[in-house]
Amino acid sequence: MKNVTLISDTHSKHGLLTSDLIGGDIIIHGGDIMTSGYHKRELNDFLEWFDKLNYKHKIFIAGNHDRFIQNHPEEFKELLSEYPDIIYLEDDFVIIDDIKIYGTPWQPEFYNWAFNLKRDGVDITNKWTNIPEDTDILITHGPPNGILDYVAQSTFHAGCNMLRKRIFEVKPKLNVFGHIHQGYGLTRQSDIDFINASVLNEEYRYTNKPIDLVFDKDKGVLNFL
Repeated sequence: MKNVTLISDTHSKHGLLTSDLIGGDIIIHGGDIMTSGYHKRELNDFLEWFDKLNYKHKIFIAGNHDRFIQNHPEEFKELLSEYPDIIYLEDDFVIIDDIKIYGTPWQPEFYNWAFNLKRDGVDITNKWTNIPEDTDILITHGPPNGILDYVAQSTFHAGCNMLRKRIFEVKPKLNVFGHIHQGYGLTRQSDIDFINASVLNEEYRYTNKPIDLVFDKDKGVLNFL
């Protein structure tokens, strides 16, 4: 069993969370660590903060605001090498005590942001096909369609249909994501726990607390802390 903290969409306001992070085995960030995404200093500041948190394993993916990561992959890789205790996942996985955690940053087209692919297109479908069948925890920046993805102002479900299809094929025990700030919360379908961990609301104010839980390799989410 592992104590796991879930956060997402901090948009350079990560410092506001520090006192609410209880420490533990694993912290997972679901992307959108930056604001505009163009300025390297935003990335530097996040990595410096993330590295100092009291967690044994620190994992994050990128999101649509994290343009620097997509636009300057080699520079990002060099920067990340200065923080050997931080794990970045981009269509890749890490295994921690037999728990397989897979992370991917893509989402259906959302204005002219980073890690965008055509909705329901071949490219995004191929990204989801790469999700391993034996994934325990799946980190995606965006939600699956119809699950914690409702955008009230436009009466629109922003999640990805093809991601939803793949998730119910793979059946990870937990899917954590963000992207749609007003979707913050959790639900369970077909024995899969879905958690939207966006900590900022639609006005980019820190209103949603980090989500702490106990995760078991065999049973999934046991309880919330």
